[in-house]
Amino acid sequence: MSLRPFRDIKRRKTKVINVGNVKIGGNNPISVQSMTNTLTTDVKATIKQINDIAEEGADIVRVSCPDEDSSKALKEIIKHVSIPVVADIHFHYKRAIEAAENGASCLRINPGNIGDETKIHEVLKAAKNNNCSIRVGVNAGSLEKDILEEFKEPCPEALVKSALRNVKILEDKDFLNFKISVKSSDVFLSIAAYRQLSKVIDYPLHLGITEAGSFVSGSIKSSIGLGSLLMDGIGDTIRISLSDNPTQEVKIGNEILKSLNLRNRGVKIISCPSCARQAFQVIDTVKILEEKLAHIKTPITLSIIGCVVNGPGEAAMTDIGITGGGKGNNMLYLSGVQNEKVLTDDIINRVVSEVEKKASELEN
Repeated sequence: MSLRPFRDIKRRKTKVINVGNVKIGGNNPISVQSMTNTLTTDVKATIKQINDIAEEGADIVRVSCPDEDSSKALKEIIKHVSIPVVADIHFHYKRAIEAAENGASCLRINPGNIGDETKIHEVLKAAKNNNCSIRVGVNAGSLEKDILEEFKEPCPEALVKSALRNVKILEDKDFLNFKISVKSSDVFLSIAAYRQLSKVIDYPLHLGITEAGSFVSGSIKSSIGLGSLLMDGIGDTIRISLSDNPTQEVKIGNEILKSLNLRNRGVKIISCPSCARQAFQVIDTVKILEEKLAHIKTPITLSIIGCVVNGPGEAAMTDIGITGGGKGNNMLYLSGVQNEKVLTDDIINRVVSEVEKKASELEN
């Protein structure tokens, strides 16, 4: 029962590519990605982590392939996971060929560091033969030597020049099934580079603030950087880079998209920070509800407000709402309408019950 957004975001029109069964670009939903941090050769651990990432709501996962054993391990890994796998390749063109032949849905490469054109052609041939897309991944920390010499330091113009150089390499070989990223750990540099690039190409863009940091600082940097671009209509797939469990990256990515009404998945909780007016422990209640409602994938809005100052107004705009009342009597709202009073001790169980009931109704 959420209200119409105050401002609809008009997305930039891009070409559509395929990463396995996920379409990127055009009017397709903005997808969320993450990357494993297990040893790829530890097949069992990598499979488990990919499935955890998928369960959290990722559409695509990236796996590093630094050696032959890793790229060949993809064949077994891919048999046991439900989302497309992107092989992360640097320098060694044979790793890219092996990854494509072993089932990768996409190759993350920088054509400029793969080697001469003969090697690049072999990679593109393997990608075409195996219906494998490519991400041209430009990073401020690994720009080509001549570009760094020209611009003296990483800057938006340097990242864009590198991206366009690599795009031309693929276009000259008539390979068009690719997306592009121009990442930096600096928020301002990343935003400027993506904005410049979006004006001169229409290929889908993979957004990210690379090496963003720990959970708190990295989430904030990513929210500012990606949020600014997404509000401009720029971006077709995103990855949040955190020094944390990859599932946290997925959680933050989905929350960014939900906050901009670009994606609806699971329960969206509107809650107050709590104060002396609260009639029940809002913070603890929200934490428990987030955990107990994590299995719900259907888009549902839920307001948890501790008092009657803003509670009724927020509840009027959500599917389900609880507003704190006096003497342990709190008001339950369903579809914005007062339903009945709920005792404080019963809030958790009642809300979970109502959310699950609502989800079942919407699914059917």
